[in-house]
Amino acid sequence: MHNGPPFNANVTRQTALGVGRTIFARIDHAAGASSAGLSLGPTELLIFANAKAGTPLMQAAPSIGIDLPLKALVWQDASGSTWISYNDPSWLANRHTLAGDLAAVIGNMATALEAVANEATSA
Repeated sequence: MHNGPPFNANVTRQTALGVGRTIFARIDHAAGASSAGLSLGPTELLIFANAKAGTPLMQAAPSIGIDLPLKALVWQDASGSTWISYNDPSWLANRHTLAGDLAAVIGNMATALEAVANEATSA
């Protein structure tokens, strides 16, 4: 998890796009809660990917498709701090028992995701 400036999921979205990823969906959980008559602080889920990185993983272990595309949850806590949470690609590789020959792909995904989170939380 990364902590950053006041809530602005647009910063995370723009950062993710800036590293060659496609944004597949942006889910506003707070809006969903509001439509059900409930309150929830700003909370958005971004679903994004780069097919060049994800496809080899799915070729090796189709089950990883449940965890791809990658997701990042951008949320604000009660004190007003913004956080970004995501599943580490190395954890996903373990979960789906990916072979060691994909370590470079996993490492690149982890580095890119960390860069997105770092840039978004320093904006």
